[in-house]
Amino acid sequence: MVRQQFDLGAACLRALALTGTILAIHGCSPPSASDETQPASVVPAPVPGDGTITAISQLPFIDATTNAQLLAELLDKPTTLGETTALQVKLPPPRNLDLASSLVRVIGDVTNPHVLFQSDALVQMGLLQKSPGKDFFTAFVTLDPSELDTLKRNQDLISTRAFGPTTNESVLFSGRAAMARTINPPISASAFVPGSIIPVNRCAIRPVSTQQAWDQALFIRSPAVVLDPTRTWDPCTGAGIQGSVWTFAHLIREMANGSGHTPEDFVKDWLSFWLTNYTVNGDVVAARTQMFSQVIQPWANASGVVATLGPGNSLTLSGPLNLNIAPFRLEAIVNRIDLGTTTHGGGSGGYGTVTGSPVTAGELRFIFGVVQPNPWGAPPGNEQTCGRKLFTTIFEYGVPRTGCQAVVSWAQLWSQLMTFPGFTPAYLAQLQSMTESVVVHGAAPTKGNQNAINQIRTNEVALSPSFQWELREFTLTNENPATNTDPPANGELRTHTVALTPNEALISPAGADPAVNFEVNNTVTAGLELPVTLPDHCNASFEVPFFVNNAPFRGGNALSGPPNGTNQWKANMAPATPNGICARHLFSLNTCHGCHRADSGTIGGVSTNFVHADPLSSIPVTLSKFLTGGGPGMVFNVADTQFGGPPGGPPLWPFADLDRRLQRLFDLSHCTSCITIAPMLPTLVDRMQAFGPVPADIDPADRPDLQIGAITDLGTLQKVLDLRSTVADAPRKEPVDVIRAIETASH
Repeated sequence: MVRQQFDLGAACLRALALTGTILAIHGCSPPSASDETQPASVVPAPVPGDGTITAISQLPFIDATTNAQLLAELLDKPTTLGETTALQVKLPPPRNLDLASSLVRVIGDVTNPHVLFQSDALVQMGLLQKSPGKDFFTAFVTLDPSELDTLKRNQDLISTRAFGPTTNESVLFSGRAAMARTINPPISASAFVPGSIIPVNRCAIRPVSTQQAWDQALFIRSPAVVLDPTRTWDPCTGAGIQGSVWTFAHLIREMANGSGHTPEDFVKDWLSFWLTNYTVNGDVVAARTQMFSQVIQPWANASGVVATLGPGNSLTLSGPLNLNIAPFRLEAIVNRIDLGTTTHGGGSGGYGTVTGSPVTAGELRFIFGVVQPNPWGAPPGNEQTCGRKLFTTIFEYGVPRTGCQAVVSWAQLWSQLMTFPGFTPAYLAQLQSMTESVVVHGAAPTKGNQNAINQIRTNEVALSPSFQWELREFTLTNENPATNTDPPANGELRTHTVALTPNEALISPAGADPAVNFEVNNTVTAGLELPVTLPDHCNASFEVPFFVNNAPFRGGNALSGPPNGTNQWKANMAPATPNGICARHLFSLNTCHGCHRADSGTIGGVSTNFVHADPLSSIPVTLSKFLTGGGPGMVFNVADTQFGGPPGGPPLWPFADLDRRLQRLFDLSHCTSCITIAPMLPTLVDRMQAFGPVPADIDPADRPDLQIGAITDLGTLQKVLDLRSTVADAPRKEPVDVIRAIETASH
C-alpha cells in the first residue's frame, strides 16, 4: 500500500469542512479540564504511513457545540397525541435533491414510517420557541424529565471511577473510522424547559478505554473464562466439564431442540455441507472434502465410531459423534451491542437513509477455534499437542430484548462486568446468567427452533489445499433470493448467502466488472450521508442485493487469495472524488473480504491475516489491530486499497473498533434517555397524497403510484401535522437516538 503524509493542520481543516462552521469557541484545541478528565494535549503529529499506529490524541478536536446531532426542547403544551417534547435531529441531505427544500420529511420503514418537520418552519409557525438550524427536523415525542435525572445520577456514578479511570473526551466515529475528538456538554434536567434546547444523549464523562475494559466487557478471551473449569471443556487437555454452559455441545443442543433431529445428527448434517458442492443464489460453493479428514474422521475416532465416505461423498457413521468432546475450543465471548444500531444488509424497504426502526440489543457471539488434539481430551495434552487450525467458527446470536428499558438494562449488565476486580466467581456467575438468557431454547419464540441464533459463520484456510481462505454462513431461515425473503424456519442449519458480499465470479483484477461498478456508483453512492469529507464523514446506507440487472450478485461464500479470490473489491469506474472514494471504500470494507483482509489491514504480516481473533495464538488469542487500534488510546491507519494514500491524495482510514464499541456501550448503558414515540401507520403516505406530493426520499420506481416531491408551504405542513393523530400507530418506548442515519455493517 502507498504511504500518505498526514498533518494536524490538514486534519483540522477537514474537521472544519465537516462541521460547516468555524470552531468558534475552542478551534482545534481542547478546553481545559480537571486533572482526572484532562484531555490529551495536541502535539505535533508524527507522519503515519499505511499500517502504522498513532495516538487518538493526534486526532483533531471539534467543539461539540458545532457538531450537535440530537437536541430536545420541552413544548409549551402537549400535541394532540399527548407528546411533550420536540426531538430535534440533524438530518443528512436527502438523496433526492428535489426534496432539499421540503419542510416535511417522511423517514423510516415503509411499514412503520415517521414524519418529521423542519424546526425552522415550526418556529415560524409559533409551535417551537427555538431551532438549532435549518438542517434540523423535529419529531414529536415524550421525554419524561425524570429520565434526565437518571442520566445525571449515571454520570455521577461514572465519575466515582466505578468503571475505571474516566475522561471527558469522546472520539467521533464516522462509520468504523475514528475521525476526531470532542467534549460533550453535560445533560441537565434543570435546563429542560420551554425555549431551551439541550443535548439528551452522549456521555459528558465516560470510562477511559483500557485493556481491562475491553477484556471484561467487550471481547472476553481470558483463560479464566474460556478455560473456566466449571463452564467449559477443553478438548486439548480434558480439563473442565463436558457439555457445560460455554461449550460447543451446549450451544448445539439448545439450537437443535425443536428441529426434529438429534443434536448429533444436527451437527453431522451441518458439517456434511463441506463434503459436496452446493449452490446459493447461483453461486456454486465448491466442496472442501478435507473437512472429513481433518475434522469429522478424527472426531469420530475419538468418539469410538467409524466414519466413511460413500458414493458422492455421502457420509456414514457407525454411531453418533460424541458431542461432549467436539473439537471446537472456546476462544472468546463477544459483546456486539453496537450492532443494535445497525441495519444488516442495508436499508431497503425504507424511506431514505434515516431510520426510526427499533433499537435492538445487538448480538452475543461465541468464537470457537477448531482443533485436532493428540491425545484427545486427556492428559498430558497441552498447547503444543492441541493441533490448533486456521479455522474459526462463530455463533452469532441476536439478543432477544426489545424496548428501550430492556436494551438499556442489557447494556448495563455488560458495563457492570467492568466493576468486578477481575474474573471473580461473581463475575463469572453474572456472565453465565447473561449468556444463558440468550442461547437457551425458547429464548426467541418467533425464530427457527425458538433459538436466538442469527447466523453461524465459519472462516478457515485449513481445509484448502491451495491455501485459500473461505468464509461461509448458515442460518435457521429459508432464504429465497427469487422472492427476496428470508423467513425463520425450524429444522436443521441451512446454507445462506454471506452478508453484503458479491460472488467471486464477478472479480476482475482491474475492478472492471459492470455489476460491481454499478453498485458502487449507484446504490452505495445514492446512500451516502452528504456532504462527504475524507476521512471525517464517510457513511452510507445500502444493501448488496441478490441480483443486479437480473443476474445473481450476492455470493454464497467469500474466497480470499488466488486463484479466484480477492482481498478487497475494486470499482475502476468509481471517480477519485470524496463521494467516489467513500462509496468504494464502504462497499469493500463491509464485504467479508474487505473486513477480513485488505480494507481492515489484517492482510499478511501487518496484523492477523483474515481473522480478527487469531486461532493459532495461545489463549488469550491475539486480536487484530483493526479492533485494538494497536492498543488502548491508539488508532491503526490503513490506506485506501484502491486509491492509495499519496501526499495530498485520499486519506488513511484510522481504526480503533473496540474504542468505538466501548463508547456505544456506555452511550446506551448510562447516557441514553428513553422516550415514547408514536410511529405512523403505513397509510400515512397514502393519506398525504390528498395534500400534494409526498416528501419520501425513495426511488420513484419503487413506488410508481406515489407522487414524490417537496412540501414547501406552511399550510400543507399544518395539514400533515393535523393528519398525524388520525394515522398514529401504537406508541412505543425507544432510546432517544432511535431516529438516526442508517449504518451498514455486517461484521
